[in-house]
Order: sequence, then structure tokens, then C-alpha cells
Amino acid sequence: MTESVQVPVVQPFSFGNSVIQPGQRMVVDIPFGKLYTHTELNIGAHVIHGKKPGPVLLITAALHGDEINGVEICRRLLKLPKLNQVRGTVIVVPIVNTYGFVQQSRYLPDRRDLNRSFPGSEKGSLGSRMAWQFTDRILKKCTHVIDLHTGAIHRSNYPQVRATSKDKVSLGMAEAFNAPLIIKAASRDGTMRGTANSLGIPIILYEAGEALRFDEQAINIGVRGILNVMQSLGMLAKTRRATPKTNSLFSKKSSWIRAEHDGIARYYQSLGQIVQQGDVLAHIYSPYSDFEVAVTAPFSGIVIGRNNLPLVNEGEALFHIAEVSELGEAEKTLDAINDEVDGAMPAVLGGDYGVV
Repeated sequence: MTESVQVPVVQPFSFGNSVIQPGQRMVVDIPFGKLYTHTELNIGAHVIHGKKPGPVLLITAALHGDEINGVEICRRLLKLPKLNQVRGTVIVVPIVNTYGFVQQSRYLPDRRDLNRSFPGSEKGSLGSRMAWQFTDRILKKCTHVIDLHTGAIHRSNYPQVRATSKDKVSLGMAEAFNAPLIIKAASRDGTMRGTANSLGIPIILYEAGEALRFDEQAINIGVRGILNVMQSLGMLAKTRRATPKTNSLFSKKSSWIRAEHDGIARYYQSLGQIVQQGDVLAHIYSPYSDFEVAVTAPFSGIVIGRNNLPLVNEGEALFHIAEVSELGEAEKTLDAINDEVDGAMPAVLGGDYGVV
């Protein structure tokens, strides 16, 4: 006589004031404050609760209100039919900073940075109270987190994932995401990533594109990367790859190259470009004289961030360069990953995520 297999029973998932049943999708609004006009502003979260047990993955975007690339990544992700077969629970918050998003601003109305306000306090400033509520009501309900970001205003970031080197689970998620570059970096004080780390919740941060702009390559890599992480966590079924994937490059150190003079800049290097020590990155010149000075690379690496505004002041960040151990192979690796993304996205958008 064969023994019956015990199938784990999936319990309903409580979130906000709602209860989501196994196999159900729901948009849950959580009140997070009011404008001085008494207009309520909520944080809307898409919750997909699977019929089979698994992790609780939180995906967030627009923690800085003007970083809209992640909002589009979330939209495309939520349209994929395979998410209806997820194991565990997915919580997608496309817009965390509703105040900044409405104003097309990085900041809150009091000019505070929400991502420098964590873990917050129940009776602090607007930013501090929002961070506390988000931590208590949303972050603590999750087992894993993917936080989506872009560069700041007038700055572009090359697709990259950041994770702390002390957390093996986070590094595993970063490798599975398969962005061109992984930067092993400690989290800053006051950030959501720092709070998640302190709570023992594995988290990765995806940086790509520019504030207030859509970047198709960055969006495609983001959608593909999230699906890859979900596969690695057992939330989506894995399928065989036609060809082995190209592994991301690792960097333990990156630095911003800053302007040493005021003036107008002409930039020569683009995102993802390999530069050697001494290469000219830009020239800064004066509109009133023959003065001109070259901005050179102090070390070899990959351009992962760039200022897009030609008008610069002394001390302003111009280029962000990451050091990698094998620079000679870096360009081939970056090209290979980009080609894989371009080839994978038609299948992903068609619902067959297995090739990503």
C-alpha cells in the first residue's frame, strides 16, 4: 500500500486590510498620508498569491519619484501570463514615492529623500513616517526584495545590480538577475536596502537608465532579470536554455570622476564603454576664452554612469567608472549579455520566459 503524499496547504495572504486567497490577484491600496488639501495618497500594491508555497518576493520602483524606468518594468512584468502560475507570493509596488511621482521629483514635498529616511519612525517627519510605515506594513512581510532605480536627473546609469558581499543569498540573486555588471557594495545608512539587510531580508538593487526617461535596453534587462531571479528562487518553473548564459562581470570598487573646473563639457565616452587609464573622457572649456582642460580616466574600467548635462560646475560628478579584474574580456562579456537580452525579449513578451 502506497503512502499518500502530503501536499502543503497554502494559507490566505493578509496584506493591508485585504486577504488574498491562493490563486488570486488583487491590487491593494495602503494609505500613506495626505496632502495639506486633505487629498489622500495611497501606495498601490499588486499582490499575486500562488496556489503553491514559496517565497514572498517584493518588487519596488519609484522610491525616488522621478525614476520611472522601474514603473514600466513593473507594468510589463505584471502583463506576463506565467505570473498566474507563481509559487509563493509576488508583491509589486510600481510607485513607492507617490508624492515625488506626482511632482516628477526625486524628493518628498519637504525636500527629504525617502531613500535616506529608513527605517523611519512613527512620529517623525513625513519621510520618516512613510519609511516606517513601508517597513512595517510591506517590507517585513517579504522574504526577498528587488528594488528598481535609475540615475538621478541628467545622469544615466549603465544596467547594473548592487548587492552586499556579506549576504550570499543576495549575491545569488544578483548573479541570477544577470545584468551586465554586479557591484559588491555595502548599503548606505537610511536606505531601504540597508534596512532590509538589518532585518535579514536578502535584497538587490537594479540601477539602469536616467530619471524621467524610458530606456528600452534597461527595461528589457530589468524584466528579464526579475524573471531570472524568480526562477532561481523556485517561484517559476525552470526550462532548459538553448545556450549557456554569459555570467555578469563583478566589481568591488567604483568611483565618480569630478570636474576640476567650471565650464561647458564635451563628453566623448558612452555608457558601457571600456576606458583605459589616461583616456580622455571629456574636455571642459570656457565660452569666454581659449581655456580648455581635458578630463582623463585615473584608472581603467567600465563607464557605468555619466552626466548628460554639458553645463558643469567645479566638483560636479561627470563619469562613474567601475574597476573589473579582467578588462580584456569585459567588452566581449557585455556585448554577449546585451545580445542575449535582445534575443530573449520577444519570447518573454510572448509569455515564454524559459529562454531568459
